Amino acid sequence: MTKSSLRTIAATGLLLLAACATTPPASVHQPMSARPTPAPAVAPANGAIYQAQYAGQPGYSHRPLFEDRRARSVGDILTININETTAASKKSGSTAARAGSNEMSVTGLAGLPGKGLLGSNLAASSASTFEGKGDSASNNAFTGIITVTVIEVLANGNLLVSGEKQIGINQGSEFVRFSGVVNPALISSANAVSSTQVADARLEYRGNGYIDEAQTMGWLARFFLTFLAF
Repeated sequence: MTKSSLRTIAATGLLLLAACATTPPASVHQPMSARPTPAPAVAPANGAIYQAQYAGQPGYSHRPLFEDRRARSVGDILTININETTAASKKSGSTAARAGSNEMSVTGLAGLPGKGLLGSNLAASSASTFEGKGDSASNNAFTGIITVTVIEVLANGNLLVSGEKQIGINQGSEFVRFSGVVNPALISSANAVSSTQVADARLEYRGNGYIDEAQTMGWLARFFLTFLAF
C-alpha cells in the first residue's frame, strides 16, 4: 500500500471522527447569539452631562438611574424559566351486537304434493358481535433555566430571543436550546420571563456522543423498517 493511499485512509478516518462529534442540528431561530451594535464615535463635549445627540442612535446605551436593567436591545440577555408541562389523553369505545333466529316446522300437508316434508323441522340462528376500544395518553415535563440573547427587536417592540446551553459530560455533550418572541411588558424586574409566556417558542434538548449513538437506530435498520411490509 502506497503512502498516498495511507494518507487518504487517514484523512477519511479523521473526517468520519469529526462527523461523529458534530453539533446536533437545531430548529431554533438563528443566530443563537448576537453582539450589540458598536457605540457611535464620541463627539466633542458640549459642557453638559447628558449628550442628547446620541439618543436614538445604534449602540446608544444611556439609561437613566431610575430605569431597570431589563432586556430591550439587540445583544441584551434575558433569563428564561423553563416550566413546560403537557398532558393529553384520549379514550374511545364502541360496541355493536346483532342476533337473529328463524324456525320452521311442517306438521301436515293435506291434498298437497311434498308429503315427504311431513314431520320435518328446520331451525336457523345467527349472531354478530363487535367491540372496539382505544386509549391514548401523553405526559411531558421540562423544567430548567437558560439565559438567551436578544437577536432582533421587532417593529412592535417585541423581542426575538435565542440561546444555547452546552454541557459536557464525560465523552458526550448535552445541548439545551431555546428561542421565541417575548413581550417586554411580561419581563419581571429580575430580567426573567416564564417559557409559558413566550410566543413561537422552540425548545430543544439534544445530545451527542457514544451514549446518544447507542440509542439511535442504524441507517440499514431504518431502511428495512420503512420498506418491509411485515
